[in-house]
Amino acid sequence: MNLTTISGGKTYQFSSVREVMAKANELKSGDCLAGIAAQTKLERIAAKRVLSQLTVAQIRNHPAVSYEKDFVTQIIQDDVDEAEYEKVKDWTIGELREWLLDSQTSGNDMLKCGRGLSSECIAAVAKLMGNLDLMYAGNKMTILATCNTTIGQQGVLASRLQPNHPTDDERGVRASVLEGLSYGIGDAVLGLNPAIDTVDSTLSIWRLLEEIKEKYEIPTQTCVLSHISTQMKALAAGGRADLCFQSLAGSQEACEAFGISRGMLDEGWKMFLEEGSAVGENVMYFETGQASELSSDAHNGWDQVTMECRCYGLARHYKPFLVNTVVGFMGPEYLYDSSQLLRAGLEDVFCGHLHGLPMGCDACYTNHMPVDQNDIEDLAVMLSAAGCHYFMGLPQGDDVMLMYQSTGYHDIAALREMSGKQPIEEFRQWLEKRGIWVNGGLGPKAGNPAIFTGGR
Repeated sequence: MNLTTISGGKTYQFSSVREVMAKANELKSGDCLAGIAAQTKLERIAAKRVLSQLTVAQIRNHPAVSYEKDFVTQIIQDDVDEAEYEKVKDWTIGELREWLLDSQTSGNDMLKCGRGLSSECIAAVAKLMGNLDLMYAGNKMTILATCNTTIGQQGVLASRLQPNHPTDDERGVRASVLEGLSYGIGDAVLGLNPAIDTVDSTLSIWRLLEEIKEKYEIPTQTCVLSHISTQMKALAAGGRADLCFQSLAGSQEACEAFGISRGMLDEGWKMFLEEGSAVGENVMYFETGQASELSSDAHNGWDQVTMECRCYGLARHYKPFLVNTVVGFMGPEYLYDSSQLLRAGLEDVFCGHLHGLPMGCDACYTNHMPVDQNDIEDLAVMLSAAGCHYFMGLPQGDDVMLMYQSTGYHDIAALREMSGKQPIEEFRQWLEKRGIWVNGGLGPKAGNPAIFTGGR
């Protein structure tokens, strides 16, 4: 395996696949913090050149963590479709990139191929792509999933209604939900991050969201984003919800830092399939974000794109309804500025799609990043063109509980109008009956939550 090349008249010798993968990555402050990033642009180009000449098999045979030590690696490797892998194992990563970007290669072809790729291979090809490459390739793939409704249909841009409240006050949550619904938000899920992660709080918010959904006969899904162990206890206590949530990481050690194990994920998946209220078979909702492994010192010396891809390899095992990269939530230590933020969002959605996942993005930033609302609006427009399944909908894009900035109800309405996309079909029909959606867009009653309470 040749890990040597010449760039700018200088010979570069890399010591391992891990080093090549890290230094071929586009500049990320997290990789710099970990001490694994390329030192110069020429070294990055050299690493990309070496990476382009490695084969799918060579990358697969060098997982980020050894099979014997890590359940994430075990799941990724065991889930690879060996028949599909045999077709491409001798391709170089450069050849894989060219095939993905060929206009004659269909989205279905790509998804079939993706089943034969390990997460490290998918990360590798993403490192050789420009931003437009990621958008073009990601948009070719159609990925459907069904909970109560089906996400991923062509021409659809969905939204998660995120009615977070600093104290989980039911009046505040209800007000946010009704306002969001009045703007056509919430077709992906009515999903709240609880301020208090307890069984009682989870049960209370579950009841509230289900009450709203049933009262107004809304075709959507509900979820409270407490820890999976809390949700299982709440379900055992007689609670009712459609989706089971959990944040994921790309190594066993990082998952353990999140308080999760393979057994716990298996149990939660089985429990919600058997006892949850969903109609369809896709009952899991996962969130990820580049560099969570580095933040818990559990990245094993690998770069944050590769470790993020391993989250998607773990996620696809559980056939989720939603996967969401919270792309700017980790802060400037890991994604420093707008350039790094935009790149990470495009990488994540493409890599998730090639794993066969229905990918959403929380296009967001923390208040100590040198990023502003214009930047996440840029990212949302780019991801709309890249086939992103859904975005977050918050009142004015401001999360008053988690204290970060995201996309608001108005942003999603504008994105739909500009792209000619619609809400999920059943939800769109419901909006039309309420007079919120008229002639393919928001009507005169939109933005007035009083329509749900008998007001004008």
